[in-house]
Amino acid sequence: MADPAAPWHAHIYFTDRDRAAAEVLRSAFAAQPAILFVGSMTKGPAGPHPIPQYEVHFLDGALDLVRAMIAASGLTALVHPLTPDDLADHTSLGQWIGAPVTLDLTVLDPPGVNQGIARFGLSDF
Repeated sequence: MADPAAPWHAHIYFTDRDRAAAEVLRSAFAAQPAILFVGSMTKGPAGPHPIPQYEVHFLDGALDLVRAMIAASGLTALVHPLTPDDLADHTSLGQWIGAPVTLDLTVLDPPGVNQGIARFGLSDF
């Protein structure tokens, strides 16, 4: 059974062509009480993410809501739990909505040292 207090991230990707849709979705996330944090929209690569994106932080209980909002937007996103294994979070534990983006896995924390957990709810890249 899932832990309703378990932390999750969604990375919402966008290009210049769909930036307006990403801004609309970002505003919709910010208005949702179940969303703990909505990060700023990057201008380029950030961490393992090779194209502009922003993070959304939430708990497991909001997972269905987040997935539905992303799917309705038509944007691409990576939704993943925050565990002690940053690599697994972004690969085997991650769930893509839309076409997957090739991530730079070389910059991720080694297993057992996931700094994403420490950042949860405080800031994005």
